[in-house]
Amino acid sequence: MAHETEILARYVVELAYDDLPVAVIDRTKHLLADFVGSIVRASRDADSTPSLMAMLKDLGLDGTGVATVFGTQRTYAPAAAALINGMLGHSLDFDDTHADSSLHPSAPVVPAAFAAAEMTGASGQGLITAIVAGYEVCCRLGNGLDPTSHYGRGFHPTATAGTFGAAAAAGKLLGLDAGQMVSAFGVAASQAAGSLQFLVNGAWNKRYQVGAAAMNGLIAATLARRGFVGAIQAIEGKHGFLRGYSDNPQPDLAVSGLGTVYETLKIGMKPYPACRYTHAAVDGLLTLRAETGLLPETIRSVRIGLHQNGIVLTGTPLDEKRRPKSVVDGQFSMPFAAAVAILTGGFGWDDYRLLGDSRVEALADRIDVVRDTRLEGLRHPFGASVTVVTDHDRFERHIANPSGEPETFPSPDAIAEKFMTLAGPVLANRAAGLYERLMQLETLADIGGLTA
Repeated sequence: MAHETEILARYVVELAYDDLPVAVIDRTKHLLADFVGSIVRASRDADSTPSLMAMLKDLGLDGTGVATVFGTQRTYAPAAAALINGMLGHSLDFDDTHADSSLHPSAPVVPAAFAAAEMTGASGQGLITAIVAGYEVCCRLGNGLDPTSHYGRGFHPTATAGTFGAAAAAGKLLGLDAGQMVSAFGVAASQAAGSLQFLVNGAWNKRYQVGAAAMNGLIAATLARRGFVGAIQAIEGKHGFLRGYSDNPQPDLAVSGLGTVYETLKIGMKPYPACRYTHAAVDGLLTLRAETGLLPETIRSVRIGLHQNGIVLTGTPLDEKRRPKSVVDGQFSMPFAAAVAILTGGFGWDDYRLLGDSRVEALADRIDVVRDTRLEGLRHPFGASVTVVTDHDRFERHIANPSGEPETFPSPDAIAEKFMTLAGPVLANRAAGLYERLMQLETLADIGGLTA
């Protein structure tokens, strides 16, 4: 191992807006807008939001501060805003994904960056640069963890690696030097936490632990700014992040191509509000439905093949996955996603109204989820195979990658449409103006012009 903590710290400190390729800047703005849309909708619709807000009130953490929470008409202390925006933005499971690391980069990074930007009166260009720094750090650490090993040990990489990404983004805006950034990473290593145990009962931990990653990253950077001494070698050390959280750490992946290869450009955007491992199968079923006129009542069986990570998250135990009882259950149910797609010809946030629907459950009973070994060993294990047997036909499809990956990244019009679908019902006639300002972010001398 070769000083990965110091290398990443120097990278974050030295990164400049003028060094960023235009493609990276554009991608960051689109990812940011997409994430803000999820925050706004979740502020009204997510079932866990009332308890979050009540907790803040009970603990006296709901006071007015300088930091914005999108979808609301008030501000909070920066740490509270980072927690809220992070939790809300991840609640719909509609936020972006990075396939190699199997994590959601915006969820921990963007809330920490926004809070730090409002603390410091940063420019739009400064905010973009910080977000890119955060994306690069968390995605690269996710790569270095080996997602299959990390998942196998029961960890949730968005929350664990995401804490470091949040610290990087916040530290960049707080003006940390390289030594302070090392300390921020040292504190982040003590706070990196996230468990997959939420899968057992559809718990809200997944949302909270991602919001906590945003908040903890901001706290880590602020401590370092004030002279707090954090652990060195927090990433590569004997008791550091990679060795502590993975049976197969690959630290070289955390720094390989740093500054020339942008993991930011490998981040994909979700077309459906559910675990990314369900998406390729949904794509395949929707294509079959459009091409063949597939009718639910004629289907005898549907067999969906996934990578082992997809099985862990969305396919087992199968009987329970066929009967999701909550939104979280539905977000991690391959049978539910597949049944909704076949029945409705799509899958959007409002389709969670179909939880418990007898037609969905009858179709889910005919859906099996199995391991497809062709997907093992791939850098992008989010593909799927689909076999549908009807009364008269048999259809097979192999989908190498779900839609929304960099090769099939949505058009600007499609991104705007998704944003309006999410934010429009909450913000009404203000939604279009917010999207426009997000697309012009680099022109703002102070992001107060956006958050107002």
